[in-house]
Amino acid sequence: MKNKQTYLMLASFALLLFMALGYLVRFYPETLAELDAAVQTGLRGHLPHFLTAYFKTVTVVGNASILIAGTVLCALFFAWVKKWRAEACFLAGNLLLILISSTAFKYLYQRPRPNMLYLIEKPIGPSFPSWHAASTCLIFGALMIIAAQRLKKTWLKYALELLLALLLISVGLSRIYLGVHYPSDIVGGWLLAAALLAFLYPFYEQRRFIWRFQSKQR
Repeated sequence: MKNKQTYLMLASFALLLFMALGYLVRFYPETLAELDAAVQTGLRGHLPHFLTAYFKTVTVVGNASILIAGTVLCALFFAWVKKWRAEACFLAGNLLLILISSTAFKYLYQRPRPNMLYLIEKPIGPSFPSWHAASTCLIFGALMIIAAQRLKKTWLKYALELLLALLLISVGLSRIYLGVHYPSDIVGGWLLAAALLAFLYPFYEQRRFIWRFQSKQR
C-alpha cells in the first residue's frame, strides 16, 4: 500500500498526543482542571430534562456488553453472509485492540472519576481514557470506512456515515453530561481510537487487496 507510511505516521502522532495528555492526567491534573470544569459546566447547564433523557439513552450504545455483542454480530455477518473476510477481520481486530489498550491505559493512569452529581450509576474503574468514547469512535470509524468502500448507493453511504458520526459524538458528550467522565477523558478516548484506526487501516487494505486478488484467480 503506497500510503502505509503516512497512516503509520498519523497513528504515531495521535498516540503521541494521547500519551502527552495521559502524562498531564497522571502527574499534573491541575493543569486540566480549569478547562475540564468549564466544559462540564457549559455542557451540563441546568440539566434540562430533554437532554438528560437523550444522553441517558444514547450512552447505552457504548456500554461494553452492547458494543461488543453488536461488533461481533457485524463481523459474523460480514464473514459468513457477505463473504467480506477482510472487513470482518478489520472489525474484530479493532474490537480486540480497544479492549486491551483501553483497559491497560485506565489502570496505568489511574484517574479517579469526577467528583460531581452522577445522573446514572457510577461506573466501576478509573476514568481515563473513556471506554465509551474510544470504543464507539474506533468501531464506528471502522464501519464508516467499510460503508464508504462497500455501499454502492451514495445517499445510503452518506446517511450511514452521518448517523455513525453523530452517534459517536453524542456518546462522548453523554459521558461528560452524565457526570461520569472529564472532557479530557473523552478527548483521550478519541485520540486513542484515532491512533489504533490509523495503525490498522493500511494492514486491512493490504489484506483486502490480497484476498480479492486470490478470489479472482479461483
